[in-house]
Amino acid sequence: MFFQIDPRSNTPLYEQIIQQVKEMCMKGVLKPDEKLPSVRELSAQMVINPNTVSKAYQELERQGIIHTLRGRGTFISQDVPTYSDPRRIQEMKQSLKQMIVDARYAGLSKQEILTWLEEFYEEMEGNSDEGPASLKDHS
Repeated sequence: MFFQIDPRSNTPLYEQIIQQVKEMCMKGVLKPDEKLPSVRELSAQMVINPNTVSKAYQELERQGIIHTLRGRGTFISQDVPTYSDPRRIQEMKQSLKQMIVDARYAGLSKQEILTWLEEFYEEMEGNSDEGPASLKDHS
């Protein structure tokens, strides 16, 4: 299992781990009942504080994405729950709005943004092995 953590990102490391586990589950890279590395193993692989990994695992467990069996390890849950937390949905809506404002100031058209959304959805559904080609043109 390979995580790509960016220590220079504004996103805290534990949130990057959470997002990557979620993404790998959606893409089918991580399967139900698959064992994750222990906190100690993952922190050593990533060269980060074990408390950071522990915080990510705790949040993933709280969300029902993983579960821990004492003495056996941490595993991807059989049924990953989908839930709608109105507060979280509002946060995502605000984040998306800010990203669209930034994209417009970067000179992107509505069609380019919509194309990216479609490509990201396909990628999450496992229909694509690479990110959007148009993203590469602007990065």
